[in-house]
Amino acid sequence: MSSYLRGPYTVSEITRRIKGLLETSLPTVWIQGEISNFTWHSSGHLYFTLKDEYSQLRCVMWRERSQRLFFTPQNGMKVLAQGDITVYERAGQYQLTVRQLQPAGIGELELAFEQLKERLRAEGLFDEKHKRSLPEFPQTIGVVTSPTGAAIRDIAQIIGRRAPWVQVILRPTLVQGEGAAADIAQAIDEFNQYGKVDLLIVGRGGGSLEELWAFNEEMVARAIYRSRIPVISAVGHEVDFTIADFVADRRAPTPSAAAELAVRDRAELQKLVRLLQQQAADGVLRKIKDAQTKVHALGSSYAIRRFEDSLEQQLQRVDELSGALIRGLDHIVVGKIGSFREVAGKLDVLSPLSAFQRGFCICQRLPEMTVVKESTALRVADMVKLRFKTGSAFCEVESVE
Repeated sequence: MSSYLRGPYTVSEITRRIKGLLETSLPTVWIQGEISNFTWHSSGHLYFTLKDEYSQLRCVMWRERSQRLFFTPQNGMKVLAQGDITVYERAGQYQLTVRQLQPAGIGELELAFEQLKERLRAEGLFDEKHKRSLPEFPQTIGVVTSPTGAAIRDIAQIIGRRAPWVQVILRPTLVQGEGAAADIAQAIDEFNQYGKVDLLIVGRGGGSLEELWAFNEEMVARAIYRSRIPVISAVGHEVDFTIADFVADRRAPTPSAAAELAVRDRAELQKLVRLLQQQAADGVLRKIKDAQTKVHALGSSYAIRRFEDSLEQQLQRVDELSGALIRGLDHIVVGKIGSFREVAGKLDVLSPLSAFQRGFCICQRLPEMTVVKESTALRVADMVKLRFKTGSAFCEVESVE
């Protein structure tokens, strides 16, 4: 008790004493309240007040913590804040130094998703007028996904089966974790700079909200929006929706569905050719029959009857020409189908995917999983993964030539 009776304290002394008592006696706490007086300083620090019906508490969240937030705090938002009670000596005020901040009643990622979706919707990024039509017969398709996931295998197999003449170009990317969103956005931009691609498929297999989050990042949405190449989004399973789905020109529920949407089946195209052939032949026959009907009608009149022999000769000539025309059409269509099959066979041989059939493999350096194109990129003792048509092998480099 006597320590409280000695001499007068200076303001700094009593403030430091209060600071010591508060900061040592109160553990890290969770506090629920409503945000007011919110300021996001240019330094990256957050300053705001938490309040309830009767009291208020000043709060600060330093930049190294605030930059990890997925959502944007706003005045009037009810939140849960975890932190430590500290004293700001200069102002003689106690405050909460916030370590974690999350919305009350809804997950942080869910709120961030809704906030970004509404903001981009207001900017018009989801408007149908910005959607581009998919090419009916693409010759080259770019794929933005992981080189080791199931998505690229499904896409390559389905396109190879349905349209083996279509070239598939993979731009390997991260699809989750730190740096994934920037990698995906850069891949889309690179395909646009390359320019020799008719269609893009951007996606990955299923996962949790956290695992799919790269496709909810604003930088990916804006890369899709500014792409001059039509984009199909193919993220996760049927129930998964991402921001990328809303911006893309078409959404596919799975990577396999994206491949089916991208190319028409070979059997379907052959059926279409036969249908067009039949329609052309039917059209010619219909016009010939109409002409014959008109000629016969004219032949029944007395004035024309004396020209009957001449007309019959002309009709015979018409029959001959119609037969020749039909035979010519058949010959042209058969020739086109033969050329089509020949080109399709050549494209299948040249396809990078057929390299596996000829004994080639893909070499990736571990742990980065980068594709090795030249031996000079390797060093002795490097670990590599060799990917074959079926299965893979892990090897250690003993020498480099």
